[in-house]
Amino acid sequence: MEGGSTEDIEALMADMDYIPGHFHLDLNLNCDPEGPVELRSRDTRLKLQSLRAELEAEVGYMQYAVRNLLGFLAFHLDQMETAEETFRSICKEDPGNLNAWANLGYVYDKLGREIDAGECVEKVSQLMGLEAGEDFQAESRLLAARCLAEHAYAHPYDVELEREEDLRERLTVALTLYNRALDYGGELIQEEEKRSWYFKMATIYIRLDDIVKTKVESEYSRLSHYNKGLRFLSEALKSEKTQLKALAWCYVGIMLERKEELSTVPMSVHDCGLSGSDPLTCYGTAIKLASDDAFILNLLAKLFFLLGKHEMATGICNMALNVLPDPELNWQAYCTRAKINMMAYVRELERAKQGHGGIPDRHKLTEARKDLDRVLAVCPCLRTHLEMAQVHYYMGVDALQESLLVDEGAVNSALVSLSQALQCELGDSLPDLHVLRGRCLLLKAEEQNAADCFKRALELERPGSTDTTALRCLLEALLALFTQGGPDPSSAITQLEEWVHRAEARYPGDAVQAELRSLYRAHTDEVTELSKALIRTGRLDLVRRLLETVQPRQLAKKRLARSFSLA
Repeated sequence: MEGGSTEDIEALMADMDYIPGHFHLDLNLNCDPEGPVELRSRDTRLKLQSLRAELEAEVGYMQYAVRNLLGFLAFHLDQMETAEETFRSICKEDPGNLNAWANLGYVYDKLGREIDAGECVEKVSQLMGLEAGEDFQAESRLLAARCLAEHAYAHPYDVELEREEDLRERLTVALTLYNRALDYGGELIQEEEKRSWYFKMATIYIRLDDIVKTKVESEYSRLSHYNKGLRFLSEALKSEKTQLKALAWCYVGIMLERKEELSTVPMSVHDCGLSGSDPLTCYGTAIKLASDDAFILNLLAKLFFLLGKHEMATGICNMALNVLPDPELNWQAYCTRAKINMMAYVRELERAKQGHGGIPDRHKLTEARKDLDRVLAVCPCLRTHLEMAQVHYYMGVDALQESLLVDEGAVNSALVSLSQALQCELGDSLPDLHVLRGRCLLLKAEEQNAADCFKRALELERPGSTDTTALRCLLEALLALFTQGGPDPSSAITQLEEWVHRAEARYPGDAVQAELRSLYRAHTDEVTELSKALIRTGRLDLVRRLLETVQPRQLAKKRLARSFSLA
């Protein structure tokens, strides 16, 4: 569509207060990747999977917001047929969906189907009422409101939002778009539809509060976000839909908990009639509303799990399984319960390592394995295989010293689960998977294989990432390889030099220096031997880095010169 249709679209856009479709939005997805293309593709696929799960929870017109976004993501993954079918199905079910028609026209444009694209442009023009009389204006305003609400829904799902300021900007734009949608639609928007928008806006304010509460002098911003969010939740509580009402009560409980973090009671607490309410009562109301609905109970369990309220989440999972015990129909409850047991064990393990608790309860691992076995029998997937591998890994290592192998069979089972995970879509693209695989191989004294896994994990970290787990494991593996390398340790030294240099290009600031410092403190004798070997072979750059981790720069230079003269 090089000629007429493109000009038609541009002419149409010039006179619009808003523009239907997703492909013009100021999103990273519509721009070139900041980092490697492979990572953009991975992140987009992960968003796609997350949205498919969200689609199950959306009802009414908001389901089309999810489906338009699914088609948009499919397009950016070069899944043109899927994108076309997604948009076309929305147009069939909801003929007034402006975004679907505009998105479909964009796909047809890229496929070179000029006639079809032109028809989509005409349909968008018609639905917007650009050529109609006043009788159609009310309907077109309602369609415009839904169009803007779908744009608002899309912004928090953008990719490459690791920096807080970028996420904050997208969330703020989403709120602006929701407000514009409410202004456009006014009284034309049905109350239930408004309430669903209010709920989305409230959750965005809660996310913004998570961001700003760590900032200096954040009280004023927090109060503003709190008051607006709670007022929107109070409107959502009026919903006739059990799912929305239950979730809204749960979030009200969260807000009442956060009230204690503020120096003054937010006025919205009194305005919304919640002066005498407490969080537990709100949570109890949410659970009571969902008591006979496994799907809503699972949504609540997931939310409580993310909040760190693991005992409450476990209880809700058990309620959901009492309602619907079949793993094929209710695998979500088994998965959530397994995650809770797994995290509880890891938390106990960390406390034990710090000397704040006894030996962690390995029964939790057994219970997690049972739940995951049930899920894998009916619904095997990447995440479940990975979680099962984590369970087997912790079963295979000592309860207090993770570097000690106590059950090689369990570690082998972990490696089998990881090989199954690698066969799933996106399996090879997850850093966590490769780190866990490397740790298992390190326990089996396969240092080079372990190092290769950690290298792959490091490559999959986004530039600027602050998670240096892969680097830490790689340094330890290569140091072990050097220690056991016999008379010719040059391979391990070469790898160390190369990957320290690569890490410095990937991680921010002093992250690499901090990991080298930790390596020295944990393995002082081995690092000392490594430094001597580096000096003997004239590889002074890495020696300098190692020395600078434990002493000032000028002293390091003097020590290096003296060491070199004695070598």
